[in-house]
Amino acid sequence: MNRIWTPDPEMTMDAIMRTWPVAISVLIKHDMLCIGCPIATFHTLTEACRAHGIDEGVFVSDLGDAIVSNE
Repeated sequence: MNRIWTPDPEMTMDAIMRTWPVAISVLIKHDMLCIGCPIATFHTLTEACRAHGIDEGVFVSDLGDAIVSNE
């Protein structure tokens, strides 16, 4: 089955990690420090990518692949 995952760029990193625990592996892959960070409850996906200098499109693609393959 080919599913497409479309993220909400306003979703917080904390909500993403709680909803899809597989996201943690993607954060580690991109050297993002969101895991255990108190700002993760406020930082949106877009803000976190910007703060870490990560291309949002690449991150979203990797995250979507991880989520879909884990379902």
